[in-house]
Amino acid sequence: MSGSTKTMGYLTVGALVAVTAYTVALGSSGWLWFGWVVLGLCTLGLLTTQDTS
Repeated sequence: MSGSTKTMGYLTVGALVAVTAYTVALGSSGWLWFGWVVLGLCTLGLLTTQDTS
């Protein structure tokens, strides 16, 4: 796994924690969850298209 992929993974997990904390503290926001899903899909795309050789 390259450095950029690890960074994207950490960012995705951190965003999940932040969105979950926001939801618990202030209530759900559909846009935040939508944004997190898009970020997660981008991370998955990066992982699947990464050259493993």
